[in-house]
Amino acid sequence: MPAKKAARVQERRRIVNRRVRSSTRTAVKKAVRALNTNSEAAGASVLTAVSRLDRAVSKGIVHRNAAARSKSRLTKRLNAASAE
Repeated sequence: MPAKKAARVQERRRIVNRRVRSSTRTAVKKAVRALNTNSEAAGASVLTAVSRLDRAVSKGIVHRNAAARSKSRLTKRLNAASAE
């Protein structure tokens, strides 16, 4: 692939990856915020965050072990909050 075309493709991918990474981080932050406030919507927000993390892993944007670690921490906090 010629260098100019590769640069164009890379720029398009960078923009898409940035959008997915940003939405993933936002979902995780919302889930953490919901868990901290003991909100009733904490379960739903954790499910959304887990779904976004899985989607980012499938696209190769987030490493699978990093996503697994985040999901584990979120579910651990959700279980602790629901046990109280």
